[in-house]
Amino acid sequence: MTDPHHSPYKSTGGLRRVLRAWRYSLQGLGAALKHEAAFRQELALVVVLAPAAIWLGRDATEVLLLLFSMLLVLVTELLNSAIEALADALSVETHPLLGRAKDLGSAAVMLTLLFSAGLWLHVLIGRFQGNA
Repeated sequence: MTDPHHSPYKSTGGLRRVLRAWRYSLQGLGAALKHEAAFRQELALVVVLAPAAIWLGRDATEVLLLLFSMLLVLVTELLNSAIEALADALSVETHPLLGRAKDLGSAAVMLTLLFSAGLWLHVLIGRFQGNA
């Protein structure tokens, strides 16, 4: 019996599924680099700040928190870009729900950036107060 809710496009598993998922993920990163200016800007910030995180963190936990906070920004930006691409594929006409979806994705990026900036500020203050 065929399951009416099963997508014929979903794979069943195994090494082939892992390899395809890896390829699709790389295609997604390539698309973000090619088409998403915000992702490129945030990635450039990560490239600059990653060495600073290694220097700034007083222990492995702080270094990992700083690095992961930047990774979280990139992940959130990718999800926001996916929402925007899907919304644009559905319609380029103004629609309140599509606008809301885009605004919610943008708000998620903003909150993630604020979280990351707050964490960086906390570590920065701790680093230089500890040396005083």
